[in-house]
Amino acid sequence: MSKKLTAAIIIPTYNEADSIGEMIDYLFKKTFPSILDCDCQLLVVDDTSPDGTYKVVQEKQKKYKKLHLYLNKQKAGIGAAYVAGFKYAMKEIKADVVIEFDGDFQHPPETIPVMLNEINNGYDYVLGSRKIKGGSNPKGWGFKRVFFSEFGGLTARFILFFPFKNFFKITDPTTGLKASRVKGFAERLSMDHLYSYSFAYKMEFLFQMVKLGAKIKEIPLRFGLRESGASKIEPQTARDVLKTVILLRWYDDFTQKFLKFGLVGGFGFVINLVGFRSFKIVFKDLPIDISWVNAISNALASELAIISNFTWNNLWTFSKEKISGPSQLLSKFITFNLSSFITGIIIPSAFIGICTYLFSDKYSTIYLIIGVFGLTIPLNWFVYNTLIWKKSK
Repeated sequence: MSKKLTAAIIIPTYNEADSIGEMIDYLFKKTFPSILDCDCQLLVVDDTSPDGTYKVVQEKQKKYKKLHLYLNKQKAGIGAAYVAGFKYAMKEIKADVVIEFDGDFQHPPETIPVMLNEINNGYDYVLGSRKIKGGSNPKGWGFKRVFFSEFGGLTARFILFFPFKNFFKITDPTTGLKASRVKGFAERLSMDHLYSYSFAYKMEFLFQMVKLGAKIKEIPLRFGLRESGASKIEPQTARDVLKTVILLRWYDDFTQKFLKFGLVGGFGFVINLVGFRSFKIVFKDLPIDISWVNAISNALASELAIISNFTWNNLWTFSKEKISGPSQLLSKFITFNLSSFITGIIIPSAFIGICTYLFSDKYSTIYLIIGVFGLTIPLNWFVYNTLIWKKSK
């Protein structure tokens, strides 16, 4: 018989004395007893609330042995509270799963067993979504809050994930209801140097979990309307979220590599363009059709660009996977040249030759631009990452 998973439900609080007691009782009396395949523990992280929220929790600890309290000396933000909660849950509770949860019933307690069931089904990261069928925002929200939720969520999705599959797979990046598997995932989160320790921590945890390769599942979340306590949404939240998602995408290894790839490719394009025009002048008097002159000129110019691209990509773009050693360098360069022969010479040169034949030589530079940026660059990016500078496992 397999060992039960230990799940730590983490609730950050600040001035929630009116609701936290009711939530604690509800979870221990109704929710946790219904979950037979997990050992559920509740951790409240309080920022020493002026209204005495932590005192309510301390009283409840006398009744519930699996109720934990982590007390911050001062208000540090919801992100900082969850960082402290994750660390405590993993070290002190030995949690296998950590769940981010609200203490004011905006997150229905009934979603907890649903999330844990999906973890048991093999998912590593379960997200409550207001955007999928069965999920919703509160009916009492005003236009401003709805606009922030919808537009802010879409903007965050676009910056973090477009045009890749997670843009379509993750529908609610600002959700606060999440269950994370610890082993291999939550334990590997970088928590000490976040861009935001406020509301935008959610996007940072999400982005990191995606990069770690977590198997993700969304469940419907009917987000409730807050009836008491202080909202964790701060006035500068929108700016904080925008700044955080931009920084996450900008400094991501993939983005930095692609930007370098683009600059190297741009330099290669200049070499290609100058070489193309130079070879056209050299071959202009050959007794062959102009379409063949253009095709041959581009083929030779492309080879010069290929040499430049290989050199600078190896030294700069793919420096972490840098090819070294004379024999390996020669072998990879030959492979690179053979692959580029198709993506950088045959395909674009044929494209330029065909376009010249069909539409005249007048627009040959345009044909070159389309061939390089529409065909060569995307194909080369794929080849470089999967064949030439492929990461070793």
